[in-house]
This record gives sequence, C-alpha cells and structure tokens, in this order.
Amino acid sequence: MIGMFKGLVAVSLVLMVAACTGPTADLAKPAVPLGDFRLGHNIAVARSPQLVPGSRKATEAEWQKAMTDAIEERFGRYEGSALYHFGISIDAYNLAAIDVPGIPTPKSALGVTVTIWDDAKGKKLNPEAKQITVLGVFSGTGIQPTKEVQLENLSQLAAKSIQKWLLENPDWFNSNPEAEPIAKAPTDS
Repeated sequence: MIGMFKGLVAVSLVLMVAACTGPTADLAKPAVPLGDFRLGHNIAVARSPQLVPGSRKATEAEWQKAMTDAIEERFGRYEGSALYHFGISIDAYNLAAIDVPGIPTPKSALGVTVTIWDDAKGKKLNPEAKQITVLGVFSGTGIQPTKEVQLENLSQLAAKSIQKWLLENPDWFNSNPEAEPIAKAPTDS
C-alpha cells in the first residue's frame, strides 16, 4: 500500500512538472514580437496522413480541431496590422498506444507541412512548404496519455515550432516599430 502511494505521488509530480514546462508554458508571458502579424485564416487538413504501425487512429475532424485550436491559442494573441493565413496539412503521426509494462513504446510524433500566406500581397511567404516534425512530451514505459491529450500536445508543439520558424524569418513581417503588434495580455482562467 505504501509503495502504491509513493508511485502515485511520483506520477503526480512528473505530471505537474510536465504541465509547467509543457508546450504552452510560455503563453503566460507576453507574446514574442512578430512585426505586423495578425492571424487570418487558420486551416488544417488531415486527408490521408500516414500512420506509424501501432498508432492510435484519429479522425480528420479531431486533427483539424486540435491543430486550429493550438494555432489560435499561440497566434490569436497578436493584433498586428496585417493578416497572414495558415494552411497546415497533417502528413503523418503516431499516437502512442497504451504501454505494456517493461516494453518500450515509441514516442508520439507528428509531421506537418505549413504554408503561410500574406493577405495584402495575395501570395505565399514561403515559396516552398515548410515541413515540421515534433515528438510528443511523454515517452518510454509507463502510462501513455490519452489519445486526446496526445493530439493536443502534438498540435501545441507544432504551433510552437511554427512560431519559432516565423521568428527565424523576421523579414516576412513589417518590423517597423510603429507597426509592432500589441499582444493580448494573458488571461487567468
């Protein structure tokens, strides 16, 4: 009984640390400046993604919701003067199955292709679509999170990677100091 209690306490501590350092921990801080950026259309599709053998399956609707929610959460905070549209294709994924004790389970993973459109110019910012791959927060032996948690985590990690990519290309956005976006203040909810 004491061993079981210690195990539950250890799992709880790991989950609390993961929550504090997860893919959205930085969203409590002011948004990193991104020029004149304001999110326009936020479109995600998952028409024929490749599945890693043994992966849990998710529907296109589940992926669309998870990805558009993650993009909105990260980029909807920007209130710049110009609209930019996201087109994201879910290309491949692995939603790790429930672990069998003692047998390693592959990490959950997600591969997406991203295109960003400048509304005013009516053209793509990136001439070639950007491919991004992220690995899930949880891995190894033990209890894997639910499919829904993995969908959310992977989508949030992809959104964060997209933000990093955009920050590596500051010339895409007007960085005139007078046109800097005013990010919405984080809300306590």
